[in-house]
Amino acid sequence: MYARTATASLVAAALLGAGALLLIPHSQATDSGTDTAAGARMDTSTEKVIRTVVNTRAIPTPGAPVVLAHRGASAYAPENTLAAVDRANHLGFDWMENDVQRTKDGVLVVIHDTDLKRTTDVEKVFPKRAPWAVKDFTAAEIARLDAGSWFAARYAGTRVPTLAQYLDRIERNDQNLLLEIKSPQSYPGIEKETLRVLRQKGWLNPGHVRYRLVIQSFSADSIKKVHQQRPDVTTGFLGTPAVADLKAYAAFTDQINPSYASISSRYVAAAHALKGAHGRKLRVNTWTVDDAATARKVDGFHVDGIITNTPDVVRRATD
Repeated sequence: MYARTATASLVAAALLGAGALLLIPHSQATDSGTDTAAGARMDTSTEKVIRTVVNTRAIPTPGAPVVLAHRGASAYAPENTLAAVDRANHLGFDWMENDVQRTKDGVLVVIHDTDLKRTTDVEKVFPKRAPWAVKDFTAAEIARLDAGSWFAARYAGTRVPTLAQYLDRIERNDQNLLLEIKSPQSYPGIEKETLRVLRQKGWLNPGHVRYRLVIQSFSADSIKKVHQQRPDVTTGFLGTPAVADLKAYAAFTDQINPSYASISSRYVAAAHALKGAHGRKLRVNTWTVDDAATARKVDGFHVDGIITNTPDVVRRATD
């Protein structure tokens, strides 16, 4: 969660109360409004607590929505790349949103579009391979592509990361993950494979599962599969179900994550009135908000989180 820059006195106070701040049980954190998109990140290590508080990331802004960096800080670096993750980290944001798909040879990669045209030089490198779908290329072939020059010359040579590489980077940066399973209908079994990679990289241990990970999708069936296979994992549905249908979604998900243009304060209140799959208030994270006026508007709806390409703009607007 983003936190305002702390003064020396605030840091001192936070250090004195670090245990109380960081070690609130997840259910209490949710009810008190101090958790993040998946629940406030907790760690029982004193060293970790002190380091986190000094970095000011664990000091919550009461009542403010969580700011989630959409595909990383993608207004300032090429989306879904490690550069975008690092840029978000530099700006002081913990929650990263990303997209996962599968290559021809079964490797999970982080990219949004189902084809490689918009964000890589695939048409130049493989001119005869139209329509350049992600699923038609091997991981080694995708690793050859330049995924940064389209954005800015200084990012030339940036690569499409594998999910494993992406997880390593956000772990190194001490960040959290809102992971979208993209177009699951094109990748049968991707839910199980995503969970396998998360497990291999340590992201399905209790600490990550409870406080640092959310898996979402536009596909209700995909989210149901995740919930069935790992009922402990926090899940989110991307979309705006009718209010009458929210109860049915709450049986298998913890978040309703709709487009900002599709919601109102009444809709958010209807979601909040329900308990999600883990018995906590159904949360609402809205997307994709990139300007201050819209950020203030949805903040007035009392959303729990705002997904944005410009996290610094949203942070200032809702601070």
